[in-house]
Amino acid sequence: MGVKTSSVAFTGTKEQYKKLLGIIAEHKDDKGALMPIMQKAQDIYGYLPIEVQSIISNEMNIPLEKIYGIATFYSQFSLNPKGKYVISICLGTACYVKGAGDIYNKLKELLNISDGECTPDGKFSLDSCRCIGACGLAPVMMINDDVYGKITVDDVEGILAKYE
Repeated sequence: MGVKTSSVAFTGTKEQYKKLLGIIAEHKDDKGALMPIMQKAQDIYGYLPIEVQSIISNEMNIPLEKIYGIATFYSQFSLNPKGKYVISICLGTACYVKGAGDIYNKLKELLNISDGECTPDGKFSLDSCRCIGACGLAPVMMINDDVYGKITVDDVEGILAKYE
């Protein structure tokens, strides 16, 4: 299995790099430090691109494959940056049976991205989830903190236009 990289170019700063090196140096010898270091790295960069995983790998002398394995196993980690507008579409049972799959496919088509990805301009990212907790409003989509319920495929373009 190959390492999948983001469609958005990595734009880490020297300040972020210094901050990451400081965190690694501070916790390098702590038992079980890898997960907390990865969490703090994600806090610094907003996600864990391969470039950041490589820094952690080199500084901690841990194989990149192990870090990548952790980053892809735990849902708290993201390998792609999040957009200014994070779209979450519920694909749980209640939403799915009411057409969420078609809405999700329409979003993928309009944004030209897949699950977990971000548009190249950094405006939108798309995440499917299993339940938003608003089953009575199925199908449900969220854009950041805005909840859209009982939507149809025909509503998607109009909703996205609000964020242009």
